[in-house]
Order: sequence, then structure tokens, then C-alpha cells
Amino acid sequence: MKIAVGCDHGGFPLKAPLVDLLKSMGHEIIDKGAYQNDPKDDYPDFALAVGKAVQSREAQRGLIICGSGVGACVAANKLKGVRAGLCHDTYSAAQGVEHDDVNVLCLGARIVGVALATEIVRAFANAKFSAEDRHARRLAKVNAIEAAG
Repeated sequence: MKIAVGCDHGGFPLKAPLVDLLKSMGHEIIDKGAYQNDPKDDYPDFALAVGKAVQSREAQRGLIICGSGVGACVAANKLKGVRAGLCHDTYSAAQGVEHDDVNVLCLGARIVGVALATEIVRAFANAKFSAEDRHARRLAKVNAIEAAG
């Protein structure tokens, strides 16, 4: 699977280990920055880059890492077709994909360490949307809200 990855300075320490993990799992990484740790960069720029990659289908999924994950999640969810979830546990990361078809995972590098982030990303990347009637029905309602926007 192609996964777009982006981070700001707050998420920079987690980016390399998570990219290495995803590559070791056989995923193709589309690196949307940051390419260096710049305390003046802004999370919306990276959320936009990753979100556009998912929106355009350049990538099937995305991963955005900032300090708390909150800002990146808010920004990414402004893009039509992006369903970003802020997950700091493996259950939410897997269930978000399985039940809600989450296509962008947001993480806070100041919230989780490398070991937990690794497990969360693994759960997210391995999960698949169930397409059960109840989940498909709910996703259709979410899409209708987005369209009415």
C-alpha cells in the first residue's frame, strides 16, 4: 500500500522510525516532509500535503505526526474525502479503519513514545474496512454530511 507520511517539528522525532517500520512491512512511502527539524514549520502545511495525497489517490492512506496530533487531525479533516483519526492506542487505530474507514492516522509525538507509536501504526496499516452493512450505512451518512458541508 502507498502511504503518505508527513510531520512538523513536533512530530519529527517519530517520523524516521515509523517510516522504517512501514517500509519493513512492505509499504511504499510517499514522504511529504518535514525533511529537517525546523521549529518554525507549521503542521497545517504537512496535513495538507498528506491529505491531498490521499484525496487524489496518490496514496491509499496517510500518517501525520505533530506534537499532540490534534492540530494535524483538525487540518486534515478539512479536505473532502479525508477521514483522519487521532489515535493514541491500538484499538482506536484498528477500529477506526475497520468501522469508519479512517484513511489518515494522526499521532502526537509528545503523547506517545516510539514503542507505542510503532504498535499503533502497525494496527492502522494492517486494518481493513469491514464494509459490513452497519458500517457502510454510517459511512454513507458521514459522506452525506461532508457533501452538505
